Amino acid sequence: MLTQAIFFYVFAAMTLGGGLLTITRKNAIHSAMFLIVSLMGVAGLYLLQQAEFLFAVQIVLYIGGIMVLFLFVIMLVNLDEAAKEKQFNGQWWIALVCVALVAAQITYFLAKGSGAFRIASLVNVAPMGRLGNTELLADLLFTEYLLPFEIASILLLVAVVGSVVMAKKRI
Repeated sequence: MLTQAIFFYVFAAMTLGGGLLTITRKNAIHSAMFLIVSLMGVAGLYLLQQAEFLFAVQIVLYIGGIMVLFLFVIMLVNLDEAAKEKQFNGQWWIALVCVALVAAQITYFLAKGSGAFRIASLVNVAPMGRLGNTELLADLLFTEYLLPFEIASILLLVAVVGSVVMAKKRI
């Protein structure tokens, strides 16, 4: 029990420290490396909660895949020239419209109260030994949450293509 508490504090410190150093570093490569440290801490916390599948996904997908992609894009895009470019292009009215929309959503949810925050009905839990945690998660992900899953994958694809196009223009 004491060992588990020690590991919890170590992983929590990794997560918080890595996150803090991610947002305070001026060098983008250093920020990405500290984000990897933070994600490793989150993976350790998943492991302590006996969520082995989420631990493996965190390591393989986020640290192994997405962070390598981030580092590739950071190195591909010349950030020194990007910092010298004009930061604001006069489209403040679009930002103002977005802020107004988000404020309207927040106002709506606050006015409606707790009824606006419905939680989906619980999935019928299978008897132990019949279906594991991974099978239940996959079943839920590919049935009830298929559309958000596909939208997230499309957004990631668009972000990668956009970053390559931006880098190609500068090369």
